[in-house]
Amino acid sequence: MAETRYDVIGIGNALVDVLVSVEDRFLEGESLPKGGMVLVEADQSDALYAKLGPSTERSGGSCGNTMAGLAALGGRGAYIGKVRDDAFGQVFRHDLSALGVAFETAPSADADPTGKCLVLVSPDAQRTMVTYLGAANALTAADIEKAAIEAAKVTYLEGYLFDRDDAKRAFIKAADLAHAAGREVSLTLSDGFCVDRHREAFRALVEDHVDILFANEDEIKSLYQAESFDAALQQVRGHCKIACLTRSEKGSVILSGDEVHVVDAEPVDKLVDTTGAGDLYAAGFLFGYTQGYDLAKAGRIASIAAAEVVSHYGARPDADLKALVAERLG
Repeated sequence: MAETRYDVIGIGNALVDVLVSVEDRFLEGESLPKGGMVLVEADQSDALYAKLGPSTERSGGSCGNTMAGLAALGGRGAYIGKVRDDAFGQVFRHDLSALGVAFETAPSADADPTGKCLVLVSPDAQRTMVTYLGAANALTAADIEKAAIEAAKVTYLEGYLFDRDDAKRAFIKAADLAHAAGREVSLTLSDGFCVDRHREAFRALVEDHVDILFANEDEIKSLYQAESFDAALQQVRGHCKIACLTRSEKGSVILSGDEVHVVDAEPVDKLVDTTGAGDLYAAGFLFGYTQGYDLAKAGRIASIAAAEVVSHYGARPDADLKALVAERLG
């Protein structure tokens, strides 16, 4: 087996989050659905960005958030995703590198600029997202480096990427390389609408290529077109080595063979912003799993990380996660 340099290597949509406070009348004037997410083209994104006030810009994207959480817990992570060598691309690269996450994917030579997500926060704390994928769309199988995949205990795939055939091929290549090297593959389903669009392909991916699956209640029910959570739970059993199924305030259920672990949600004093809860749950579980903890303990770490991120704005941890986990686990 190759030398282990990383606990987890993640493959995802590389986006810069641009956080801006706006008034409700701004959303109305731009015909943006409050609390929703809209995909736009470059000119629309640039035109809206030009109208905004002061902003905070930082690396984002679902998988990027997971890798940031892993690093905050003390895990060794690497990331594969496409940015352009432009101002936003430099923000993304600098941010992840500063967290200690290796990011060595060559910048896109394509014409599309780095993708960005305008996160418009209204006075009642609702977040309206306007997303331009840009260079993130340029990821192909050629960006999957054999040595990097072989050097990671787990390869983590972001379901949002699955809309594109090039990205599907990249996923299969990464999974095949990982398994050939005796490593494991993990997938987050990311989004119920994404599952609806690609149900059969996702099922094939889970059954043939995935060892560790992350899904929330809606996503797993959609994947198996099940009427209830329990019915979906019975269907996924045996389709992959481990399934981590989250249920918001009801906690989560972790299945592996005949093992079933029901993990309580960690108490949260005040629920502020659920963005990133699933991303940080995955970070916590994969950290615990790659450190050799049992499934119940890995699930507990996942719950602690998810509870921390929903207690404040933004999809990255604010508190010292490593210290928080040490304190909660005693």
